[in-house]
Amino acid sequence: MSRGMPEKTLAGPTLAEIEAARERVSRVAEITPMESSRYLSELLGSPVYLKCENLQRTGSYKIRGAYNRLAQLSADERARGVVAASAGNHAQGVAFAARELGIAATIFMPVGVALPKLQATRSYGADVILRGHTVDEPLRAAAEFAESTGAVLIPPFDHPDVVAGQGTLGLEMLEQVADIDTVIMPIGGGGLISGVASALKQAAARDGRTVRIIGVQATNAAAYPVSLAAGEPTEIALLPTIADGIAVSKPGTLNFDIIKDTVDEVVTVTDDDIARALLVLLERAKLVVEPAGAAAVAAILTGQVKDLGRTVVILSGGNIDPLVMERIISRGLAASERYLKLKLLLPDRPGQLARVAELISEANANVVEVLHTRHGRNALISEVELELSVETRGPEHVRGVIDRLREAGYDPTVGY
Repeated sequence: MSRGMPEKTLAGPTLAEIEAARERVSRVAEITPMESSRYLSELLGSPVYLKCENLQRTGSYKIRGAYNRLAQLSADERARGVVAASAGNHAQGVAFAARELGIAATIFMPVGVALPKLQATRSYGADVILRGHTVDEPLRAAAEFAESTGAVLIPPFDHPDVVAGQGTLGLEMLEQVADIDTVIMPIGGGGLISGVASALKQAAARDGRTVRIIGVQATNAAAYPVSLAAGEPTEIALLPTIADGIAVSKPGTLNFDIIKDTVDEVVTVTDDDIARALLVLLERAKLVVEPAGAAAVAAILTGQVKDLGRTVVILSGGNIDPLVMERIISRGLAASERYLKLKLLLPDRPGQLARVAELISEANANVVEVLHTRHGRNALISEVELELSVETRGPEHVRGVIDRLREAGYDPTVGY
């Protein structure tokens, strides 16, 4: 990958174009906080800063690219209105930008979209149409709507104006942290990283410096490693992932051309890694971040990135359904071995449940849920099956709880 960049990247916006975009975007976007993270700094071995786009208006960086695109529409285009498709953040960005500019907006969203995202998009004045159960179906519907009505289709990442708008985040970061050595951020279609990389690589080259750019994808939606190996945008089959904000089956054409010349490395993280990162951000940084927005932190927690000097991690969004958050926190606790499920077969006689609870108490663990049944498939007629959910304090404590039960003659089966 390229380390020093000319004034213009191979396919991306110039620094002047990104600076012009910033002038426009500054009318609506907040300058989001840059917070230092002692916990991640100690883990990585170098200073780590969190760029909190989860605190941006509409809850993500998407407002930057959306507003920059809409602000440059002609009077005729504005009169025809705009249309977009999204499961969340892009929808809200387009709806908000359209409202601010007095443009009618139609947004196609999947039927199962999270209620908070649906309500937020409607609250910005957009006409929301629910279509299909995956993002692909709303995308097709939006394209058909644009063709039949003349509305301007606003893509989520594959457009020069959108890329330049997202690049304004890079300029903002440079003003908040001097001499950035490395930036780590999530990748979906590639709009964020192509814009930020374009800004940072050019600004660094102008100042006689280098900056390293690392992208992070969810393992179940990792189109970029495959595409970079093939040398062209390649479509993959998406698998379920909690990081729906970066679940894109094929890189954007423009974005891919920029990324292959400006991004130094792309790594992947699992859903369990992301859940653990979300929990760390809640506990250590007191920040609510959506799964996609926590992907870059997951890359640090898994040790995939090492000491990289002064490092900025972009928390790209914070739009998360409280019900989904509850499930992800539970998953994060399990992935950190702080939430344990045990199954035991017990003799069907009085006192056995109390004895097991006493043993767990002696190991200083807390039982939060109990299922006691004679209908377990593995139990004999003279046995009952006991399933326990237990709060623990980490791997060492888990081993202590299990050892205590085994010393008492029980044979627990462990699950998370």
